[in-house]
Amino acid sequence: MDQVRATSFEPAEALWRGPAFTVQRPRKLRAPIVFASPHSGRDYPSSFLSASKLDALMIRRSEDSYVDELFGDVAANGMPLLSANFPRAFVDANREPFELDPEMFVGPLPSFVNTRSLRVAGGLGTIARVVADGKEIYRHKLSFEEAEQRIRELYEPYHDELRKLVADAHHRFGCAVLVDCHSMPSVGGPMDQDAGLARADVVLGDRHGTSGANEVTAFAEEIFTELGYTVVRNAPYAGGYTTERYGKPLHGIHALQIELNRALYMDETTLAKKPGFQDLNSDLSTFVDRLADLELAPLTAVL
Repeated sequence: MDQVRATSFEPAEALWRGPAFTVQRPRKLRAPIVFASPHSGRDYPSSFLSASKLDALMIRRSEDSYVDELFGDVAANGMPLLSANFPRAFVDANREPFELDPEMFVGPLPSFVNTRSLRVAGGLGTIARVVADGKEIYRHKLSFEEAEQRIRELYEPYHDELRKLVADAHHRFGCAVLVDCHSMPSVGGPMDQDAGLARADVVLGDRHGTSGANEVTAFAEEIFTELGYTVVRNAPYAGGYTTERYGKPLHGIHALQIELNRALYMDETTLAKKPGFQDLNSDLSTFVDRLADLELAPLTAVL
């Protein structure tokens, strides 16, 4: 496989250095399936850490830790994997471009900013106010210019690349499937609809059937079940911005979100990998290989 990294840049105030994302590309595209990992980035700028109330471990609570590694065999199986290098706590690629909490910023925000979404209300907008367990990130308020810089130089290049990958798959095969890869805490948190409840091994989200054909979700569910995992659909996660934005099944573009239970592969307190990591990685390689055999005829555009 070929690994390609995005062009480096030097932000005006050195908020970020390096490539926004990594793409692992197959030498030959086997199937019209694109895998993406928007939340496994773990490059934390020192200026961001200095501005945070949280220590270096606590700030990582929002990461989908190691998901890019767990799906690391995607390209070897003939499909591309796009991974964000920037951490979710710095800028969240699974949000609208400008979902921002006005209480986080000095001065008023531009009128185009979405300040009223449920995600903003929960503190988890494009620039998050809290980490996943509800702890406040910042010592001080931010300027809108800093938020805009993160979005322009990290979020937008990531989505530009994702659109290209999906469009290329659609052009070559007449349809495309985007698999958005995530991980989840093993037990619902205090702000979740399933607070205190143990979760399944895998949650598949297709926006209750609106982001993709049932054939995609059903096939993914069948594979995971045969591999021995417990699987549920759309609860507690039905899919985020990426699934909603890219999934256009009537146009032959389908989006499916996968949430993996973190207890399968890591210690959720220390973030250390557990012995089960390699087993899950191997099973996900099998999952990817089998998903590539998805029947394409029902997935083409009907408009």
